[in-house]
Amino acid sequence: MLLPRSAHAAASFTPPPESGGVDDGSLPDFTRGSAALTPDKTVTSACQFCNSACGLTVQLKAGRVIGISGRTDDPVQDGNLCVKGPMMTELLYNPLRLTTPLRRVGGAKGDPASRFESVSWDQALDLIADRFLRLRDQGEARAIANRTTGRQPRGTGSLVHRLFTLLGSPNDSDVGPVCNDGGGNALAATFGLGYFTNGYGIDGATGKEDLGAARYLLLLGTNQAETHPVTYAHLLRARRRTGARLVVVDPRQTPTSAFADEWVAPKPHTDFALVLGMLHEIITRNLYDKAFVTRWVLGFQELREHLIAKRYTATWAAGVTGVPAATIRRLAVEYATAEPAAIFCNAGISHQLGAFDTYRAIAMLAAVTGNIGVPGGGCNFMHNTWPGGLGLPPLTVDTPTPGPALPVGPDAFAEAILTGRPYKLRAVVTEGNPLLASANTAKVRRAFAELDFYVYTGLFMEEAAYYADVILPVCSGLEFEGVYMRRDDRAIRWQDAAAPRVGHSRPDPEVWIGLAHALARRDRVKPASYWRDAFPEAWLDYKNLWAAFIAHTPSAAGMTRERMRRRAEPLRWPCPSTSHPGVSTLYLDHPSWYQAAAALDPANAGKRFLTPSGKVEIYTPALHARLEPSGHGALPVFFTHPEVTGAHPTIAYQDTFITNPVYPQALTHPVRIGVPGDGEVHKRFPLMGMTGRPSVAHFASVTHWTFTGMRLNGVRLAQIHPDTARRYGIADGDTIVVESPRGSVRATASLDRGIRTDTIFLPNTFGPAQQVGDVFGDPRYEPANALVDDAFYDNLSGQQAYKCFACRIRKAD
Repeated sequence: MLLPRSAHAAASFTPPPESGGVDDGSLPDFTRGSAALTPDKTVTSACQFCNSACGLTVQLKAGRVIGISGRTDDPVQDGNLCVKGPMMTELLYNPLRLTTPLRRVGGAKGDPASRFESVSWDQALDLIADRFLRLRDQGEARAIANRTTGRQPRGTGSLVHRLFTLLGSPNDSDVGPVCNDGGGNALAATFGLGYFTNGYGIDGATGKEDLGAARYLLLLGTNQAETHPVTYAHLLRARRRTGARLVVVDPRQTPTSAFADEWVAPKPHTDFALVLGMLHEIITRNLYDKAFVTRWVLGFQELREHLIAKRYTATWAAGVTGVPAATIRRLAVEYATAEPAAIFCNAGISHQLGAFDTYRAIAMLAAVTGNIGVPGGGCNFMHNTWPGGLGLPPLTVDTPTPGPALPVGPDAFAEAILTGRPYKLRAVVTEGNPLLASANTAKVRRAFAELDFYVYTGLFMEEAAYYADVILPVCSGLEFEGVYMRRDDRAIRWQDAAAPRVGHSRPDPEVWIGLAHALARRDRVKPASYWRDAFPEAWLDYKNLWAAFIAHTPSAAGMTRERMRRRAEPLRWPCPSTSHPGVSTLYLDHPSWYQAAAALDPANAGKRFLTPSGKVEIYTPALHARLEPSGHGALPVFFTHPEVTGAHPTIAYQDTFITNPVYPQALTHPVRIGVPGDGEVHKRFPLMGMTGRPSVAHFASVTHWTFTGMRLNGVRLAQIHPDTARRYGIADGDTIVVESPRGSVRATASLDRGIRTDTIFLPNTFGPAQQVGDVFGDPRYEPANALVDDAFYDNLSGQQAYKCFACRIRKAD
């Protein structure tokens, strides 16, 4: 929910306007003039909970946060915050916070009765350093792995990569396969960069509105009202001016579709077919942008012939998706003839078995209609990773050859621990919670129980912490200075530290710099300078670290701390100089874009699109040859998850490893696409389940440790159509059991006609360690991902297929 600005004032003790509210009949703000509640300090910060990257005005009294409100001088934010913004204080002031490093002293891994004792930071980091060095000296550096998360200060991943390079391990990975890497991979293959293509608000280069200028908004698999409420509100305000048509494609009605002109409900995991049917309609009816295609697109004729040969018609797509053919044809015409038209996607597409191929088809849709490189258009695939790598000074020492990394994807860790394939994993550090985030939770538990050495970093004793050998407490977003979350449109903002650090917690960059210095203390093979010179102590001050990043990242050279602190709005990357406005519309035929493109790579000079050809690449022989060994190709061939009803074509994984063509540093399993599905699983599990955000009150699992989050939404509500519930003897509010071939979980039935009758929606991010809900008598839930099959994943991007699993439901005993 969005809080109106007046609500901010009441909730956060913001001084009222001069009128005092007396004449309009409202209660005056009696905090005005209060010696106790008048702030003595105001700090500019930013919200950590989603990729709207809302600016916060944090008010303090005697060193304590007494109010949080949204920035009114940012025209995109427009003073708004959703319900989560004020919840930042509930992370800061939380009695369940981890406050000191801990080491395991007893109990079985995973047992909530595990015993830990407090240790100093030096002791904790020395324990980790000793274990890492022992593995390195045994020739097993590759057996060490790390997985970062989106909650860290920006640039932490660069520090981790630097440390792992010095160790000789290739296995430093990020949250992308759990989040939305598939979209970025597809955009990079098609256009040259893997990022959200357009921007919210005014483009500083042209002075014109970007996404607010769209005349057609096609939202595929994204519930922005709950996942990105403030930027979605910006789109809705712009729509009042433009009259843009808004279409939401989702198997269930959401708060996003409540504002739409039309809700279209395909079967889960079949958006690929819907988009192919639209492409066929647009191309065969000559609705494509002929001038743009002729000048800027390679492979259009091959795509046309392919779609016709495969008979990917609207009628075919209707048979796969359950959406009427007439609707698919109409959507194709509407999208192709609106100028401009913007596509938005999120986890609803990313968390599909065919994420990369689906996103590629969507990119083709934008390309053939000329909706790329134009304000108000584009492929706005949300939650892409950090906008561009952040560089550091080159290492001055020789480093080990790391060898190939594990396959991309969260399932690869568990597989490597349990089976030793492709090689054994022995030590893992995580900044997230794999016990909730990864598919097939039972398997992940077995793996982490067997893991030799595990380091958990976090705010709370989450599920994963009970498997740890060492636990490291980190800071919440209000406790440090720097760049934290970023807006989806590649925009970042600076935040100042608003409050003292809780206990002995540290920001993540300091953890990794500290570990490098522990390695220097404990290494008996390499000199201390090997580590210390690569991680100067000056970097413990984030502003010095950020200065090093922008000094060695030409595409971000204009994103200085001083510049960002002066701005009300976040600043978009790429931004190659302090006089550059930052790029809103990628690939815009404008001097500011060409300047930014050259800063990304001198080889881009003069290129509009940053592919090898300088054009949009739908099909080229080189692209096809690169993808073909993995089982994919440059042209889209339909397949879907085997647990989608209807026995559609699916995939089979080969029992070998090859180099991943998208991530050439890593391995992957090649696949065969088009394997006939048999639908056998649906004899016992006739429904399709999908997972997603519980509500706007939650962001990942961390909000389940806030009292507001659990008060508003501490009960897991499974969305079920009343007709479906009736067949199973389930009433609204009943406790139910949802079962899949992997396991079972409990939830409360929420009957709602806004979902397909063959589908149920099960909120994720709930877990059995979330004790805050005990105050309200909420159940402790098994993770929703206990139901999801980890064996099926996108072998290019590593995305897990959370958006469809065969299931059945029954009333709990």
